Amino acid sequence: MLFWGGLWVLVPLLLTGIPENPGRTTGRSLVVLMGIVFVVWANMEVLLPRLFFRRRQLAYVLAGFALVVAVTWLIDWDGAPWAEYFNRPPDHGRGGGGGKGGGSSFRNFKYIGLAMPFFTSLIGSALFEIAGFANRKEKEATDFRNEKLEAELKFLKSQINPHFLFNALNNIYTLTVIKSDQAPENLLKLSGMLRYMLYECKADRVPLRKEIEYLKHFIDLHLLKDSRGLNVETDFDESRPELSIAPMLLIPFVENAFKHSKVEDLTHGWIKIALRTFDDRLEFDVENSVPETAFTKDSAGGIGLNNVRRQLELLYPGRHELRIDPGPGTFSVNLKIMLA
Repeated sequence: MLFWGGLWVLVPLLLTGIPENPGRTTGRSLVVLMGIVFVVWANMEVLLPRLFFRRRQLAYVLAGFALVVAVTWLIDWDGAPWAEYFNRPPDHGRGGGGGKGGGSSFRNFKYIGLAMPFFTSLIGSALFEIAGFANRKEKEATDFRNEKLEAELKFLKSQINPHFLFNALNNIYTLTVIKSDQAPENLLKLSGMLRYMLYECKADRVPLRKEIEYLKHFIDLHLLKDSRGLNVETDFDESRPELSIAPMLLIPFVENAFKHSKVEDLTHGWIKIALRTFDDRLEFDVENSVPETAFTKDSAGGIGLNNVRRQLELLYPGRHELRIDPGPGTFSVNLKIMLA
């Protein structure tokens, strides 16, 4: 209100210079200022929220036009206390034209000129408020999307295969029964995995070394199933341990390999896992055997491959490449992520 009022009070003074009658000019400016203040207040507090923002644009246009006409008429009213400031002294019979001065065309021109400050103030304040409203709505929409994505990612990262946890505890229990020296070590591995999932995965990014450590512990606990060993080959490039990566992003591919390869079949079952790092990216490959007959180890799983695709789209949009090849006898996954 101060901005639009000051604009229409100061600009005429700057254009015309020092007036001949400062008192009249000051009084006129104050009256115009009060009219602008009223128009801007009514527009921002009544018309916009009750009409325009409720999708009643036509009613808003008509109401805004009526507001400008009413304020202009009030300013131009001969009986107003401020009439003298607008060169409209009471009519004393000077040619029947009073202080209005001239014909109807001149009078109409004066009305248009008098209405301009209120009309532009109405339009300008409307644009200002509409822009602010749009920014607020955009921010609300952005906050909502971010909260939704954050909740979705937390849900994806919170899932763990209960079958794996059950088997790991059973295997460790067996080690404790036979009093194996491997029991404490593997119990610490399981504890470290749970700690990583519950606490460290809350961060958006974690050092690559922690993700590799989680993968190693996951594989080691699976290898407890058979004392003879399983056909699992791993090759982890740990030369860049401080590269940052989203947590729990690689484990679903390894989990899927153990779930569907029937690796317990020492003759035909196998898994190969390789991770290579570069200055600004990593490549992750997982291959596993596919049994001739359909085989699913358990119906309860962790994060499925479809969910992993969604997670990659959220975390690395346009910065990843995922190729899944369900070939005959072999299932392979190749993932490339730009980390920088």
